Amino acid sequence: MARPSAIWGDAARGSGVLQLSGAWTADHASDLETTLETALKQGSFAAPFRIDCAGIVALDTLGAWLIHRARLALSERGEVSLAGLKRDQTHLVEEVAQAQMPPAGPPRATGAYPLLVDVGEAVVDAGKDVSKGVTFFGSVIAALGRLVIGRAKLRPAAVITQLERVALRGVPIIALISFLVGAIIAQQSIFQLQRFGQPHFVADLVGVLVLRELAVLLTSIMVAGRSGSAFTAELGSMKMREEVDALQTMGLDPVEVLVLPRILALLIGLPLLTFVSSMSAIAGAALVADIYGGISMEIFFARVQNIIGMNTFMVGMYKAPFMALVIGVIACIEGFAVRGSAESLGSHTTASVVKSIFVVIVVDGLFAMFFASIRY
Repeated sequence: MARPSAIWGDAARGSGVLQLSGAWTADHASDLETTLETALKQGSFAAPFRIDCAGIVALDTLGAWLIHRARLALSERGEVSLAGLKRDQTHLVEEVAQAQMPPAGPPRATGAYPLLVDVGEAVVDAGKDVSKGVTFFGSVIAALGRLVIGRAKLRPAAVITQLERVALRGVPIIALISFLVGAIIAQQSIFQLQRFGQPHFVADLVGVLVLRELAVLLTSIMVAGRSGSAFTAELGSMKMREEVDALQTMGLDPVEVLVLPRILALLIGLPLLTFVSSMSAIAGAALVADIYGGISMEIFFARVQNIIGMNTFMVGMYKAPFMALVIGVIACIEGFAVRGSAESLGSHTTASVVKSIFVVIVVDGLFAMFFASIRY
């Protein structure tokens, strides 16, 4: 079969004609590209250009792609036209040209439109998260109902194990951080109250702040970062290793086996940790009040007992189970959403902590407005 060639020829009025001949097929792949590159470098004619393909005796996809590439190279210098192609060859060149075209992307938006798009996507994603949360919470309630009526079994050993991880092992860090935070708040409060000659009011301020808001909020944030992330990582790893699918294959409900023990442990452990946090923060405040404010611990605790009512203490206790439920549901949802990659596990663990802390703060704000409205 004839070897391929590409030769320039003069045309009328100084235009350039690139004459192609021979077999432009894969059989001559080693010669085609070199021949075409050499011809394109030699061409010094002015536009318009014409690629004459009448001498081509055979053409396949490789040849069509090279012809299209030559047309693109010459189009940078001026107008280019193809001539001499048969009908089927023309279709082949055009198909190759269409396949080489990059997909047309959406027009680049300017102004406030991209910001509005991001806000809209965030709202849609938040709606999807709420929908998933409600659906998953319904599954948890259904599993709890089956447990109550005896159609499901709860392993006490699993609950105790999770309770040890959530509550018992969390006591040192919760107590230490709460003690330090209570001490810092008391120190700053004493400095401000001394301006008015009433440093003893630090007991009132710290007592109300810690018992109503700070203890439960601080404990919930710590539990979300410590236990919530652990729940997500554990369930995500089980999802990646297909252990959750294995449970379903064996006829076991993953919600009953994996979720209920963790949520029950949080429902029991978070109120206990909140109590520990409250006592530790008040103890830290009492110590600082004795050192910086000259208020003895006897006077501090006596004032706390006289000023702080049981309702103030119970506000934090009422919030704790709801915080535990929120943290447990979000952590388990993100754990089951993990796919088969380490990147997915890391992103969902991060999302679990961020979402839990955000929702905990929102729930705390809602409770604060509710208790303020009923004057409790």
